[in-house]
Amino acid sequence: MAGFDIRNFMNDIEEAPGKVWFWDLERAVIDADRCVQCGACVAACPTDSIGIAGDDLPKLVKMCTGCSLCWDFCPRGGMRHEATWKLAAKDAGVNGLGAVRGKYTARVRPHIPGVQDGGVVSALLISLLEAGEIDGALLARESESEPWKGEAFLARTPEEVVECAGSFYNQTMALGHLDLKGYELPPNPRIAVVGTPCEIEGIKAMQARPWEWGSSRVDAVVLTIALLCTKSFNYEKLMLEEVKKKRGIDLSEVGRVDVIRGRFIVQDRAGGTLVEEPIRDFHGAALKGCDECADFLGHAADISVGSVGSADGYSSVIVRSEYGLDAFERARDRLEVRKLDRPEALEKLDALDKKVAFKSLERPFDPDAPLFIDYEEHLENYSGTDRAPVGHDAVRY
Repeated sequence: MAGFDIRNFMNDIEEAPGKVWFWDLERAVIDADRCVQCGACVAACPTDSIGIAGDDLPKLVKMCTGCSLCWDFCPRGGMRHEATWKLAAKDAGVNGLGAVRGKYTARVRPHIPGVQDGGVVSALLISLLEAGEIDGALLARESESEPWKGEAFLARTPEEVVECAGSFYNQTMALGHLDLKGYELPPNPRIAVVGTPCEIEGIKAMQARPWEWGSSRVDAVVLTIALLCTKSFNYEKLMLEEVKKKRGIDLSEVGRVDVIRGRFIVQDRAGGTLVEEPIRDFHGAALKGCDECADFLGHAADISVGSVGSADGYSSVIVRSEYGLDAFERARDRLEVRKLDRPEALEKLDALDKKVAFKSLERPFDPDAPLFIDYEEHLENYSGTDRAPVGHDAVRY
């Protein structure tokens, strides 16, 4: 059957109040096709009971204790994602772009091979590594077995940062890779995380509510960089079905994938264009849960970076926190920097992103509301919709 209810297996035992189980998260988010593959549930589990399945979705691998933390910190479950935005707003001016301490158009000089847009993220991370400010950066690099599929990777040298340059459009369950025991790092490591806004929201929410996070070192994250994002995609649907199968593109010949001015672009290794179509042609490959996100701008991050709002070959940079400002200033001598070219372009796309989100979000949108949403409240908002929990009255044996 479609759900699992542990209450049916507890003979004459009254369950403690307030418990939410992994199976509640599973039927409300994963089985309902709303998971955005951020990995927050894996990172939040204090008993390391949640792993990553072969389909890149969360999976219970040990006994669930019903602590509710996987539900609480899921940006499509119990975490009100917009309530994390105020965590970056301390003493910062807030305008249409959120908390802002600086907004720039920039690019790295000299050019770093393989970087996307202006290469600002790579320049920032290399500067911090060389200065000893961070011990590593959680990024995405290409899978060794699946071409153009991004996988989580902790870069610990400038060379590894350059190796990870460029963009992938699938999620990597990044926060599920914050267990740092397999790396040679100092006892109290300091790392940066570059990710989508939902990943950054999860980190900031957990850091604002310190807990024992099992093996995940959420406390080690000292810098967050959000990549401007309207949606992420399922790798199989986007790269294998849409690009390889439908359009006949050999993925081994692809040199770059990008989204520029609303168009999905695939280039070969020589820079020739293989695909250039409106991004809406690929929306069937997008993660359904992304439709509910109103955070195109990465409001919770220390720094937000993307291409919208700047000339081709440059990055738009929004610095939001004091640590983000320190990091940006440390990289200044590597960058060509000027005032942000077109902030109105960012505001326009942000407004459109929110309009889409408000059509799909079945609960009230309120950045000033409490961070957590009760499971029962979620049921009230989502029951009877196309995003309702799957089989919440059923039992899986």
